[in-house]
Amino acid sequence: MPGDRSQRQLEFFVFISSAFAQTAGAADTQSTLMSMLPLVLMFVVLYFVMIRPQMKKAKEHKAMVEALAKGDEVVVAGGMLGKISKLGETHIGLEVAAGVEVQFQRSAVVQVLPKGSIK
Repeated sequence: MPGDRSQRQLEFFVFISSAFAQTAGAADTQSTLMSMLPLVLMFVVLYFVMIRPQMKKAKEHKAMVEALAKGDEVVVAGGMLGKISKLGETHIGLEVAAGVEVQFQRSAVVQVLPKGSIK
């Protein structure tokens, strides 16, 4: 019988050590999730600080380019000012001086000026 008691104690210790091993695994999973939290937070901040404003600006630019009309006064990417004299699907004709017309891509238009800005 004395051997029976030591056998029970051995089984008890094995049971306890396996229980500790199981709780350590749960803590390890929680530790892994906590270590990924900063990465997820950085992505969320990056989205709201950089990606979302760029998408909004691109959407506004696209709407402006689609709304161009003949006679609008515009500024193109190179800084040239002119009045739209011809409209195509992808290009515009820009009158920069009397009798001088230059072709630009529609996407090169940066800003539409108020009427009468160019004299």
